[in-house]
Amino acid sequence: MIQVGASFELKTKVTEQNTALAVGSGDVPVFATPMMMALMEGAAAQCLAQFLEEGKTSVGGNISSSHVSATPVGMEVRAVATITEVDGKKVKFAIEAYDEAGLIGKGDHLRIIVTRDRFLQGAADKLQK
Repeated sequence: MIQVGASFELKTKVTEQNTALAVGSGDVPVFATPMMMALMEGAAAQCLAQFLEEGKTSVGGNISSSHVSATPVGMEVRAVATITEVDGKKVKFAIEAYDEAGLIGKGDHLRIIVTRDRFLQGAADKLQK
């Protein structure tokens, strides 16, 4: 059973490769917003994965976040995802990101539990149309 309150944390180091300048989301060499969001979403996906039955996976349904502080190359960033609500196949998360100086981002994320094979078949079917 999926537990409200369960959380998971992921960490990464800010490098030249995950800056806004490198990924094309801006022209400054600081941790990119898309990379922060991916780290937070990854934490949520891994948090939920521990509760899923064989053959099931989860996919992102929605993400809303604010990036409130810049993080320079060399600092560590950690993302925390905490389950806040479960409604059938829909699981909501509070997501936060921190660097060594404090909060850099926060928001909400929705994941949908799906049957892996059926989901992949639906994606593959698009190639036939």
